[in-house]
Amino acid sequence: MKKHYSKGSNILTAIFVVVGLLWVFPIIAVVINSFKTNAAVNLNAFALPTKETFTGFNNFVKGMTFGNYPFWKSVGYSLFITVASTALILVGTSMSAWYISRVNSTFSKLFYYLCLFSMVVPFQMVMFTLSSTADSLKLNTPWTIPIVYLGFGAGLAIFMFVGFVKSIPLEIEEAAVIDGCNPIRTFFSVVLPMLKPTMISVGVLEIMWVWNDYLLPYLVLDRTKYMTIPIHIQYLKGSYGSVDLGATMALILLSIIPVIVFYLTCQKHIIKGVAAGAVKG
Repeated sequence: MKKHYSKGSNILTAIFVVVGLLWVFPIIAVVINSFKTNAAVNLNAFALPTKETFTGFNNFVKGMTFGNYPFWKSVGYSLFITVASTALILVGTSMSAWYISRVNSTFSKLFYYLCLFSMVVPFQMVMFTLSSTADSLKLNTPWTIPIVYLGFGAGLAIFMFVGFVKSIPLEIEEAAVIDGCNPIRTFFSVVLPMLKPTMISVGVLEIMWVWNDYLLPYLVLDRTKYMTIPIHIQYLKGSYGSVDLGATMALILLSIIPVIVFYLTCQKHIIKGVAAGAVKG
């Protein structure tokens, strides 16, 4: 029986190693092609750089200096939108989840189910209506688009926060009220510190989503004035629509490195937060 279990474990390990390599392969391909000439990428995208095809950091310089729109401006807009949207989602949804968990009313239940329903509605169903609505409400700038992200990111965040808030003993909040805390102070001084595991988990997931998002900024933002990194990469085109794939791969690599480092750093918090919200709830 032991041998059978050991053999089965080895087979599963081999399968997962193969799946893991297949999963990582696109990233490896991006790294390889970011150091090759455009002609070499077009000729054989899977070949390693040679002495003739290796370009060093020329693709990175070319990608960052291409066109009239500065790449670092796109980095700044992406960074601001990601940080502002994530902060707004964390604060707004955590307070909403606390209200839903503590107020047993028809409105709170209906609001919770509507948030869950929003998770199953495809973005493509509402994107054209959203674009016109954002234009009419003047939400088509980097300073206002976090409000749009709040609407789309609320479903998952509220679901995870509600599961964790229900595990917090109500007596702790009652003790704070007896000591003279109003609801706002009770939340920020008592409840919010206990939400840290789920807060970190939701924050990491939202940051990865907003940073990599292409379609929502493309539809909402005025692209003549504001470009995020994914939109900037799409506009790396020369005359007659030609694309420098080497420079494109270089910028893609620059855009995914911060997300990969951030995810690997916070990976344990994601698992801990998801387990806290799902098991304790």
